[in-house]
Amino acid sequence: MKAVVLGTDDQFRILERDEPVAGPGEVAIRVAYAGVQYGDVLVREGHFPIPRPFVPGFEAAGEIVAVGEGVDETRIGEPVIALIGGGGYAEVVTAPSVLAINAAGVGFRAAAAFGWVAPTAYDLISTVARVAPGDSVLIHAAVGGVGSLAGQFAAAAGAERIVGVVGNAGQVDYARRFGYHEVLVRQQFPDALGDETFDVILDPIGGATRVANLARLAPHGRIAVYGNIATFEPVTVSANDLLMRGQSLMTYNSNLAGQTSPRKLAGSAARAMALVADGSVRLDVTAEYTLAEVGKAIADLAGGVTRGKSVVRVA
Repeated sequence: MKAVVLGTDDQFRILERDEPVAGPGEVAIRVAYAGVQYGDVLVREGHFPIPRPFVPGFEAAGEIVAVGEGVDETRIGEPVIALIGGGGYAEVVTAPSVLAINAAGVGFRAAAAFGWVAPTAYDLISTVARVAPGDSVLIHAAVGGVGSLAGQFAAAAGAERIVGVVGNAGQVDYARRFGYHEVLVRQQFPDALGDETFDVILDPIGGATRVANLARLAPHGRIAVYGNIATFEPVTVSANDLLMRGQSLMTYNSNLAGQTSPRKLAGSAARAMALVADGSVRLDVTAEYTLAEVGKAIADLAGGVTRGKSVVRVA
């Protein structure tokens, strides 16, 4: 089979590899589309200690073509989106059966866009921050894969006011399509908000932005941290200060959830998929690449070129 391989020289190449075989508790999937996500960027930049050569790609949509021991054979032929630890940029990939989420009625291209970002956005809004009717919500990286979905999940949860922050003025109108009542450019945050505070803040940025977010948290507010796009430098937070205002700072790591609580993650993914399937939440694929363009797809995401979600056509 053909697969994109990241070498020790940081270059992506299409190579011939043996097809993987489904082991116990696994399924084998013939990949139609693979989603591009920020984990690909982190692998390319060496933030994950993964031995190379390595086949990247953490979101693979396609049809189950074989099952391993202990997996119901009736799943063969099922359309799925698989949440995996790598190998998605290939014609065939194996995945834990529990994290091969049924995608019937969604289509392989949209299923690839669903990937990790949809269950992540769903969990941030519904499980971690527990957005409730009447809440005000601030979401950074509002035009990214997670951000474009989180705004919609917040609206579905009954949030009264949803504010997004984007990287540049060219992204403002695009972000407004996803349930945001107001959209700020990064340079406007936080001054343009006046004295406004929020019940929930989603922060994948880190650094000075994280400090500013803490200052914008309402009493009993919840800030959910799920990344460090700007910097990996730690931010020190006083638990005493949080306690005095009844505030909570929480983190979410979807990759860890996939390893330690796969059934719980799969449950969130299934609930998110139901909202996509019934039209309550919209997936937006804005760019499609070929296997030969995987390097460019990842570079575009790292450089902030991508809006919504980008996918790689494999089949």
